[in-house]
Amino acid sequence: MTDSLEALVELQDIDVLLREVKDPEMALQEQRLGFQLGHVESLERTRRKLAAQIDGKLLQTYERMSRRFARVVVPVEGMICAGCRMSLPTSAIRGRNGASLDIENCENCGRILYRS
Repeated sequence: MTDSLEALVELQDIDVLLREVKDPEMALQEQRLGFQLGHVESLERTRRKLAAQIDGKLLQTYERMSRRFARVVVPVEGMICAGCRMSLPTSAIRGRNGASLDIENCENCGRILYRS
């Protein structure tokens, strides 16, 4: 996995945390389970730092798609997109020489795919 893709996965995790912290109902539910939520400023600072490490075009795609999907960056499980659960054609995941590509999009839902 490329550094940019790793940063994008971490950015997505921070975005999920920020959504949970900022959603009063979700925050209350998390607190009932014993989780301490907070440090929004720290999360936002870390998010800005990670966003600076990601290629501008890739970040723009992520930001646009995150309005549609809670999880934009998803793994490929076998030959299945973990986001939409649709089977992927071999040509969508393999390069010309058969090596796997680090960053690819699902042909069905458009999510950013990666192999772990």
